[in-house]
Amino acid sequence: MADNTETVAQTEKQSVEQTDKQPRSVRVVLFALMIAMLLAMLDNMIVGTAMPTIVGELGGLEHLSWVVTAYTLATAASTPIWGKLGDMYGRKGAFMTSIVLFLIGSALSGMAQDMGQLIGFRAIQGLGAGGLMVGVMAIIGDLIPPRERGKYQGMMAGVMAFAMILGPLVGGTITDHWGWRWSFYINLPLGVVALIAVSVVLHLPKKRVDAKIDYLGAGLLALGISSIVLVTTWGGSEYAWGSARIMELIGIGVAALVGFVFWQTKAAAPVVPLHIFKSRNFTLMSIIGFITGFVMFGAVLFLPLYQQSVQGASATNSGLLLLPMLGAMLAVSMVAGRVTTNSGRYKIFPLVGSVLMIAGLFLLAQMDTETTRLTSGLYMAVLGAGMGCLMQITMLVAQNSVEMKDMGVASSSTTLFRTLGSSFGVAIMGALFNHRVQDVMAERAGAIGSKVTEQSAQLDAASLAKLPTVAREAYQHAVSSGTHSAFLLGSVVAVVALVAAVFVKEVPLKGAGPAAPEPADDVSAKEAVAETV
Repeated sequence: MADNTETVAQTEKQSVEQTDKQPRSVRVVLFALMIAMLLAMLDNMIVGTAMPTIVGELGGLEHLSWVVTAYTLATAASTPIWGKLGDMYGRKGAFMTSIVLFLIGSALSGMAQDMGQLIGFRAIQGLGAGGLMVGVMAIIGDLIPPRERGKYQGMMAGVMAFAMILGPLVGGTITDHWGWRWSFYINLPLGVVALIAVSVVLHLPKKRVDAKIDYLGAGLLALGISSIVLVTTWGGSEYAWGSARIMELIGIGVAALVGFVFWQTKAAAPVVPLHIFKSRNFTLMSIIGFITGFVMFGAVLFLPLYQQSVQGASATNSGLLLLPMLGAMLAVSMVAGRVTTNSGRYKIFPLVGSVLMIAGLFLLAQMDTETTRLTSGLYMAVLGAGMGCLMQITMLVAQNSVEMKDMGVASSSTTLFRTLGSSFGVAIMGALFNHRVQDVMAERAGAIGSKVTEQSAQLDAASLAKLPTVAREAYQHAVSSGTHSAFLLGSVVAVVALVAAVFVKEVPLKGAGPAAPEPADDVSAKEAVAETV
């Protein structure tokens, strides 16, 4: 046991020494990681803009939603599996495999001849995308100590803001000038650059674990996650919330996840080792990440809709409408990262971020048909500042709460909780929004109002312009009322993040300089080594 313990310690020491020897190469690797992160975040936004053109050429309007759903399902279901594969067999190999799979899916999607092929190829692309974000976060966790990692938060937040602002604009430009197929082909040169840089410059210790992959656990988890995503995607749109299909999916999802948790206590190499949840900070960061995803993607969905329908903004540059929120998020994230790096302290950011998130959502809930763009922009900036305190700190603290051997599953679990939060946020806030819009339209415009929104509560600019004046004004009030309800719900849900932040224990970040004390709320290093051996 002593020999094995010394071997593990020597391996970790060699890993640190190897990392310290490659400061210049780290910058190149980080550049490649940012490209991969951009690919994962930009894809859906570019493709979403191209969808009308794609349907016009391929047909299959009735299967349109599956182009996005197939990608989302594959991404969510594969995320935890990629994290575990990186822990078991080495992060570099797993990450490069996910890039290759994503590029294959992109190339095939661009060559699709009908909607069925496109849906299948998008699923392949989604499988690769599941490993991109996890790989980026886990590799950064390997290369950079937590104490220094805060400096790179601004880069990650910047990529996210860049994707959200320019995604629709880039998608429209590519579709108009090159054709919709290039909305997929554009991934290829960027992906190849990232692949070459990672292959040549990234040097991480090779791993090999004798334990077999937990196929049963992976299958149960994928089934459970897929059921949840389908419930949140189909509920209230494709099927009524109380329909037999939705109830079946809920039953399958609950049964699969209960079976998964039970099996993880028995498996030799569990996909998600349950001992990571013994860390109070890790569990709390998972909760905060879920709430952040819930709030953020709800805001991204409803703010442009409100600005276009009520404030008369152009839909062409819809990403720019979110600039106050994303700009504040980027600026605050950079400040938070710098302060965390210099001081090693971070608890203040979940606390302040949760308070600002609640305040921002409550302010956005006060918007009506008379609210100016300046006022709504200030409200968005408050929300963005709150999310800037939370977006990367959750990953940083979660990674700091586990041993290096669990870095992959910690990164994938945190990413998964945020993804599931976004699914629930879009579904629940969307259902509330739609219900409120239809009620107000019926009240203000009678039968005409009900007919206008019977197919969808979200009208595009062209449809809105064709409405009679009475119906158009009624719709503006309806959208204002719907966003009020959605953001008010978001502010209530965000209180959970504040409660979780209160209980976060500020464990000193590991990193360069004086050795930080072992986390008091974690399984100790010796226990972790004993478990590994």
